[in-house]
Amino acid sequence: MLQDGDKAPNFELPMETGGRLKLSELQGKAVVLYFYPKDDTSGCTAEAKDFSRLAGDFRDAGVEVIGVSPDSAESHQKFRKKHDLKVRLAVDTDKVVATAYGVWVEKSMYGRKYMGVERSTFLIDKKGRIARSWRKVKVPGHAAEVLAAAREL
Repeated sequence: MLQDGDKAPNFELPMETGGRLKLSELQGKAVVLYFYPKDDTSGCTAEAKDFSRLAGDFRDAGVEVIGVSPDSAESHQKFRKKHDLKVRLAVDTDKVVATAYGVWVEKSMYGRKYMGVERSTFLIDKKGRIARSWRKVKVPGHAAEVLAAAREL
């Protein structure tokens, strides 16, 4: 499992707007990478709206915010448009990046076990190291906590 201080695993993923994003291309810039289970579900929508509400503050702090889920680019586009999201969304349909970051895990609901994304956030510093991580995130107040940590970089 990744620990704070570890080098953030590099990746290249398609984006909801087309094109691709390589983490290595953001070297020299702080990055918030937040993993969420599914577009347009209640917790994921609340989290995306919170990060979007603070998008200007993250930008002012020199921080790029990227949401990652296994949903398709088309799903991300609808999600972004429906809720007027101000954050970029990356497509991880193969769960390669979720696996690399240790957030593709076995979950349990009503006694049924299944694989899914554990809501997690990684604050990556300008040198590409994980400055701080949050696992099993509870949405209320989370984006503001991440912003406060990002401002300390």
